[in-house]
Formats: sequence, C-alpha cells, structure tokens
Amino acid sequence: MDKKFIELDDNVLDQILKSETDLRNYSQQVESDLKHHENLDVEKYIKSGDQIVTLHKHLNHCENVLEHTESVLYTFQEELQNITNEITRLQQRSIFMAQQLCNRQSVKGLMHQFIEDVIVSETLISVITTCSVTDEKFSTHLSVLNYKILFVDEQNFKDVKSQNDVKDVYEKLKITATSKIRHFIMEQINKFKKPTTNYHIPQNTLFEYKFLFEFLLNHDSISAQEIYNDYVDTLSKVYFTYFKSYLTYLQKLQFEEAATKDDLLAVEDPTSRTLFQKSMKKNTVFTIGNRATVLNEIDNSIIIPHQNNLTNLSFEAIFRSVQYALVDNACREYKFDCEFFKVDQPTAQGLFSKIMGKTLTLLIKHLEHFVENCYDALALFLCGQLSMRYQALCQNRLVPVLAQYWDTILAMIGTRFRFILERHIQSVKDYDISKFNKEKKPHFIMRRYAELVSAIVSFSENNKCEPELICSLTEEVLGFVLRLATMFRTRKDRLIFLINNYDLVLRILMERVRDSSFEVDRFKEELSARSKDYVDEVLQVYFGGMMKFVTDAENGQDIDSDSRQLGLTKTFTSTWKMSLEEINKEILPSFPNLTTGASLLQLAFSQLIDYYHRFQKALLASNKVQLPNIHVIMIEIKKYKTNY
Repeated sequence: MDKKFIELDDNVLDQILKSETDLRNYSQQVESDLKHHENLDVEKYIKSGDQIVTLHKHLNHCENVLEHTESVLYTFQEELQNITNEITRLQQRSIFMAQQLCNRQSVKGLMHQFIEDVIVSETLISVITTCSVTDEKFSTHLSVLNYKILFVDEQNFKDVKSQNDVKDVYEKLKITATSKIRHFIMEQINKFKKPTTNYHIPQNTLFEYKFLFEFLLNHDSISAQEIYNDYVDTLSKVYFTYFKSYLTYLQKLQFEEAATKDDLLAVEDPTSRTLFQKSMKKNTVFTIGNRATVLNEIDNSIIIPHQNNLTNLSFEAIFRSVQYALVDNACREYKFDCEFFKVDQPTAQGLFSKIMGKTLTLLIKHLEHFVENCYDALALFLCGQLSMRYQALCQNRLVPVLAQYWDTILAMIGTRFRFILERHIQSVKDYDISKFNKEKKPHFIMRRYAELVSAIVSFSENNKCEPELICSLTEEVLGFVLRLATMFRTRKDRLIFLINNYDLVLRILMERVRDSSFEVDRFKEELSARSKDYVDEVLQVYFGGMMKFVTDAENGQDIDSDSRQLGLTKTFTSTWKMSLEEINKEILPSFPNLTTGASLLQLAFSQLIDYYHRFQKALLASNKVQLPNIHVIMIEIKKYKTNY
C-alpha cells in the first residue's frame, strides 16, 4: 500500500479507538460504502462500452499499420545491406585496378630505362670510332659507354637474354676506345723522354684527361698495367737525370774555398793565406752575414744556372735550391699519382718510391759526400734549418712521402754538426794560453764565439738547436777568458780585459738574439759583476781611505778618532776634483767601446756618490762642515757626462 494511505488508516484507526466505536459496525459501514462505489463504477463502464469498442478497433488498426511498417523496414534494411556489399565489392575492384595501373606504369618506366641503358645509339658508335680522345664529345660519350658496358655486364649475371643482342657491339666499342686511349697516353709518356721537353706539360695533359686512364682500369687492366709500368720507368729516369744534371751545374757555381779541419774557434788563421782568403773564411765560417737570407727564401724560385751569371754560391744556397726543387716536384708527383692512378696513401707511397727512389738516393749521397768533408758549422746549421722548414712545408701540403727522407737528412746533418761543435769546444780547451800577447782588447776567439753562437741561437727554430752543446761551449769560453786574464799582472788589467771581452760578446748577442737566452743572461751576469769589481778597483786608488773608513764604520769598528776623520776630510776636499779628472782619463781610454767606457765612468761616479753619502753619515758633526756639499760634487760630475 501507499505510505499515504497507511498513514491515513492509522489516523482513522486512532480516532476510532479514541471514540470507542464498535469495530464490527464500522466494518459493515465500510463494506457498504465499497459496494456502493463498485456499483457506480459498473454503471459508468456500461455507459462507456461503445467508446471502448471503438478504441479496441482503433488499436487493432494501429497494430496492422505497425506490422506493415515493420515489414517495409525489414525490406529496406535488406536492400541497404545489398547496396553496402556492392559498394565494398566495387571499392575492392577499384583498388585492385589502381594497383594494376601502378604496376604497369612502373614496369613501363623500368622497361623504358632498361631499353635506354641497353640500346646502342648511332651517335655513340660514331663518336667513339671517329672522334679524337681530346675531343669534348669523346669524353662525354666515353662516360656513357662506360656506364652502358657496366650495365650490360651486370645484366649478364642476372641472366637477361636481351643483353646478348648488344654485347658484341659494346665489346667492339670498348676495344676501339681502349686502343685509342692507350695510344694517346703512351704518346704523352713518350714526350717525357725527349731531352728538351718540359715534362710538366705532358704531365698536365695526362692529369687533364685522367678519366681516360680510369676507363682503362675498369675495362683493360693489361693496358693499364702497361701504362703504369712505362710511366714509372720513364719518370724515374727523368727525375734522376734532371737532378743529377742540376747538381752538376750548381756544383760549378759553388765556392772553391771551403772550411777545413783547422778552421776552429781557437785556431788562428795561417799567415800563408792571402788577404782575400782570410776575409772569405771570416765571412763564411764564424760570421753568418747574409747567409741566413736563405731561410727567408725557402719558396723562392730555384737557381737556374744558364739564366743567371752566378758564381761563388754557398753550399746552403745550392742546398736550398735543390731541396725546393725536390719538394715542388715531389708534392706535384704525389698528388698526380693519387689522382691519376686512383691509389690510396699506402699504395701511393710505394708508387712514389719507385718513381723518386733513385733521385732521393742521389740527393742523400750528394749531401753525405758534402757532410763527410764539411767543417763549416754554419753551413750545416742552415741546411738543417732549411730541412726542417721544408719538412713542415710538406706536412702543410699533406704530402707524407718525404718523411723518411727528411729524417735521414736531419740525422746526417745533426751528427756532423754536433761533431764540429765538439771540435770547437775541444779547440778552446786545448788552446795554449802562452801564445797570448796580453792585449786588453777583445780576443779573437770571443768574437768568433759570439758570431757563431748568435747565429745559431737567433735563427734556430725555438732556440732549440743543440742547447746542451751551446751551453757547454759557453761555459768553456767563459773559463777560457778567465784563464787568459790570469796572464795579466794587476787585477785592474785583468778586469779591463774581461769587461772588454764580455762587452763584445754581449753586444753581438743582443744585436742578433731577440729573446732572452742562456748565453745573454750568462754574459750579462759576468759583465755586471766584473764592472762593479773594476769600479771599486779604480775608486780604491783615489778614494781608498774614505772607502776603508766607510767599511769600518759599517762593520762596527772604532772610527771616532778625530785625527783620522780630519785627515780624510782634508784629503778629500783637496783632491776630489783632480781625482774625478784622473778617473775620467783612466777609464775612457781603457775600453774600445766608448759606450761601455762612458757607462763604467758613470757607474764609478755613482758608486763614489754612494760612498760619499755614507762617509758623511759616519763623520762627527764637527768634521762634516769641512766637506764640500754633495750637490757641488754632483754638478762637477755632470761635466763628464758623455752623449754616447
């Protein structure tokens, strides 16, 4: 029952219970009401009977209409299903036909390309058989022929029957082309053999038509190998003959006078030599002069003997020209071999060795002959520097084939160069100092040392040319000049001799050596120490008493003796001007280099001012007033200042 009715009944029941009504009577009353209402409803239904019948008829009619509609819809659904199936079938047929069309078009394109690749045109036959190999048409059609031959050969492996129809034609064209190419290349190689021919011209021609040899490599290996062997044999002879003749011509222009085993640092020139020979030896053995210009001319044109009236060439100038000719030809040949013969780097190395091997051996033997008899350290040094520069040049050009050659050259030169330096060192050790004439001017060995070492240090790459031997030579020379100094009786003369020699060496080194070096620092140190000693020695003669007094005062000794102080002040006051004059007269003439003499004079006066200032501090106040003012002394010193 509905919740509302339950609640209502509950309320009615509650009222009944509260009113104490008899339930049986109440039940009869309710039943009577229900019967009444039922009768009312029956009457209403009877009255509506016609309408109900009509409604029933309408319902039956609607049911029939719905059944018909359902039947129509079922029929339409079946027709739609048939249409869908037909559309699907047509779509599948369309896809299949499109695929067939695509396949036919693909086959058509492949067939067209295949026919184009296989067919032999009349133009191709005509050009290959009639045109010259240097004709542009021939090169163009040769590429076409090369492609077609390779294509037909490929079809042979695929068992394509149609290639048999054109195979013979292509074979004949290939034979014709290879024959013409072989004849042309052999003709160019034969041009190398003519004595007056510039071999660069036929080589340039071959390089221009390098594709011809590539065609031979692909289709006629026998002819290609024949050309390869003929080229190697011909160029090997050409290079060997060229460099042999070139060396012969240049040797006629070389200095006839050469350094000997007696041209050492500590060996004097024999008196039997002429003035010309002495001058030449001086300019070639120890002094580099203009010889170093070859280092700035590594890529200059080579020396051409018959076009230049040249004589008296140094060996390093000849060496530069020969090596540059080698580098230029070797780089050219290596790149030609790689491009023309289509070889990789290891194979190119072997090919290059076959072509240039005899020539390299010739050049090594020529240098070896020179080195074995060479006593010119500068010539070897310059040749070594040139070799390193050419080695770097080959590396920059990406040409590695001369690497072993440069290693051999540098090892040969380096061994002999070290041998000569060791002989120079030994000659200084063995020098008989009893031959020394005790002149205080710079010794000839010091000048030779300065010229030789400055050249080696200034022009060597990174100042790393035999640094240990150069240091040993420097220390030996320093010891040598000290031994010579012991021949003088007085300490002052020894110091003048040392300063003159140190100054000479240092001036030459600083003119040539741009950066600081061990040699420069070493001689600066020695010159500074000896200059101070010399200045003290000079001042000691004229102001020894004052200097002794200052030393005693600074060492804490008793200096309060008034008579000693008074005597020193009177002596200084009466003699200082004359002493300055005497010092000037003594120092300046003692040194050939006026700049050195002037600097030592100023150093002496500076040292004097320093002693004088310290002297004043040590004196008693009563004695200071007798001394001249320090500014007066400085004004007097300025009179001796020079402009150099």
